[in-house]
Amino acid sequence: MVHMAQWAVIIPAERWATERLFHHETLTVAGATGTQPGDDVVLIAGPEAEAVALGRFVSAEEIAYTRRAFDEPVPADDLKLTEPLTALDAEDFQRIADRIAVDRRRKSWLVSVAMPIEAGNQADAVRQFWSYVAELGPAELPTLVWPSGDELAMQAFVLGVEANQDPEEDD
Repeated sequence: MVHMAQWAVIIPAERWATERLFHHETLTVAGATGTQPGDDVVLIAGPEAEAVALGRFVSAEEIAYTRRAFDEPVPADDLKLTEPLTALDAEDFQRIADRIAVDRRRKSWLVSVAMPIEAGNQADAVRQFWSYVAELGPAELPTLVWPSGDELAMQAFVLGVEANQDPEEDD
């Protein structure tokens, strides 16, 4: 029987910002010396050192996500991590893994970015739209999201977090 190891990996702040904005199936980490494909990992991020996901090494430097808790991270400060990659004992790993909820409920969401664009025709408007999206990106363009069939529940998100877009209300 092959023994699989457990690890904690600290996601650097700039990479964590990207992971929160874009859906990726894997995460590449540098310097994962000693890891083997099949080893389990808890991913730690943010200033509070919270567990934000579970994964499994698929190669020496690539982790496939198995469970995400980006929006409901769990405290992991009891791990006292000092290195970007730290070996964990099975009990510590399982204690954190058990707290990361599995949400099997899935529902349809409508997601939209809308902006007025002056153009000569529809194709030119589409080209300009994608240019604006690429140029402004998630830092400047609010993305609207709501459960399918419930437009009154529409919320704006900027940089992956809810953002008030009503100019008459204080944030």
